[in-house]
Amino acid sequence: MQAILNTRFYFWTWCLIVCCFCMHSTAQNTNSGSCAIAFYNLENFFNPEDNPLTDDDDFTPEGKNRYTEKVFEQKASNMARAIAALAKDVEQEGPALIGICEVEDDKAIKKMLSMPVLRDKHYRFVRFDGPDHRGINVALLYRNPYFKLIHAQSLHIDLKHLETAPTRDILFVKGVLLGDTVFVFINHWPARSGGQAASEPKRKAAAAVNKNAINQILVQNPKAKIILMGDLNDDPINASIQEVLGATSQDSKALEQNLLFNPWFEFYQKGIGSLCYQDRWNLFDQILLSAAWLDPHVGIWHYDKARVFNEHFLRTVFGKYKGYPHRSYSGSQWINGYSDHFPTIIYLKKNP
Repeated sequence: MQAILNTRFYFWTWCLIVCCFCMHSTAQNTNSGSCAIAFYNLENFFNPEDNPLTDDDDFTPEGKNRYTEKVFEQKASNMARAIAALAKDVEQEGPALIGICEVEDDKAIKKMLSMPVLRDKHYRFVRFDGPDHRGINVALLYRNPYFKLIHAQSLHIDLKHLETAPTRDILFVKGVLLGDTVFVFINHWPARSGGQAASEPKRKAAAAVNKNAINQILVQNPKAKIILMGDLNDDPINASIQEVLGATSQDSKALEQNLLFNPWFEFYQKGIGSLCYQDRWNLFDQILLSAAWLDPHVGIWHYDKARVFNEHFLRTVFGKYKGYPHRSYSGSQWINGYSDHFPTIIYLKKNP
């Protein structure tokens, strides 16, 4: 009998220790007073298997890019290194939420999250297959237990009226981020193929889908905490963002009129971008916030600052493209880089 009692004692003591450790771990993050959210275009993060339903042939071992298992392993390692470095200046464990795009499937994400630098970060993810002809999609990485997933679904962007190919779906996620209920929209809007003006109606259509969904949320709760992030293929000054989304760079205006706040306008005006083409910087990778994030009396967290994460190791260090993001391929040649985009980050502070 004494042996049984001792066994039970040790069992419940162990359970208590584990429970306290988990609570302490969560408390460390919550009590730090800071939290980060990021977005990153992973640039053609495929797995090497041929998907007969999509046009992914270039990223197979026999394809134009000779995308072998060895290259896939290195690409996953590079992406993991970049993600592990995000926001470490403020939050040692990394962002609580990371939106990603240009990822093919679950296998690619799992490979990346299995790398040693991310293995102990407790990231989970949500992703759906979409209609993109190449098979690339958007996804959300979230750190357990700092984010509790409630609901996720794809929002389709109908471009039939423009007689053009389908684009990536929007990923909509609802969850609880360290005590705040949040609504997250992750986007990868249609590219500028054919020119900015000719392709603009497609991005306006994508913006309208976001705007309609956001309005529905705000009708139910004007103080809802909403995050819209993605590679928008438009700059902060373009019509899809300023006119269709109605986003403003003025925090006072956002608060007064309950508009989306865009912290990236000033970056763009200063020539700071997330990608570069023909020596012209664009800031396509943006994270927009509903007005409630600007009010330190609403919920638990409020907006603090933003950053383009253009650290030295992510940049090309010599040659014609010095200072550009160090991409994975030069043409069809693997150059062991990261992405042709820099990640972007917003930082949150705990309300007083």
